[in-house]
Amino acid sequence: MPELPEVEIVRRGLEPVLTSARFAHVEQRRANLRFDFPERFARRLSGRSVERLERRAKYLVAHLSGGEVLLMHLGMTGRFTVHCKSRKDKPWGRPLGNFALTTAASAKHDHIVFHMEHGAIVTYNDPRRFGFMLLVSQAELAAHPLIRELGVEPLGPALTAEYLAQRAAGKAVDLKAFLADQRIVAGLGNIYVCEALFRAGLSPKRPAASLAKKSGMPTVRALELVESVRAVLKESVAAGGSSLRDYRHTDGAIGAFQESFAVYGRQGQPCVSTGCQGNVRRIVQRGRSTFFCPKCQR
Repeated sequence: MPELPEVEIVRRGLEPVLTSARFAHVEQRRANLRFDFPERFARRLSGRSVERLERRAKYLVAHLSGGEVLLMHLGMTGRFTVHCKSRKDKPWGRPLGNFALTTAASAKHDHIVFHMEHGAIVTYNDPRRFGFMLLVSQAELAAHPLIRELGVEPLGPALTAEYLAQRAAGKAVDLKAFLADQRIVAGLGNIYVCEALFRAGLSPKRPAASLAKKSGMPTVRALELVESVRAVLKESVAAGGSSLRDYRHTDGAIGAFQESFAVYGRQGQPCVSTGCQGNVRRIVQRGRSTFFCPKCQR
């Protein structure tokens, strides 16, 4: 499932096409994805414009004229592609960079097609149909069940060592589960939790409470973990995200960060830390694979 960097890359690919643009016509080719589409979904979108396109955790959030928000999730296999008749023709007045090509995705899984007033066509393709699209009142977005309990954004100013210490104090849960909890840090998933813990030199099995001193102040570990989380996410976004199976950019290209994985998917291979003689190990925590170096992660 795409994590924060992959969703952010998709947002950046869609932003120049959708922002300040109007839906001329919307094709809805089935009644549901993971959930039923909202009542009169296509009709309610047609004629509206996108005022801004944001990301919250792993959700795409399109603020629409008229006071509603289009809340979108890619699920496991969802992908958006952008098509225009000519790569040289940019009627929306903004450069698309590399986000204006067609892809080879099977058209039988094209479930939603946005025909934009400026001529671009944005298609949502989802073979396994675990993604979804909802319409929510802007005034009620913060209180929506999918949004209201989300934790802080890891690339925003709210993620601090003090915050982690406060949330971790007294918790016996392991660090892997603590960081992957969307109520604590929004958008982190299996891949980037493993990579961030490796960079911080922390075992995924270590109790989360070790991030806080008895006084409640953050430990050095908490400081290092915040820096590691930010660094690994920024580097992944810069590399275009990680492509393991289904994730693609809106132009069909794949991300490249998987080529820089230090531990994820590298079980049995030598640790990449200079001077470390350990090998990457795989364990299962709460039903998910965890990859780490038992020698340099303590």
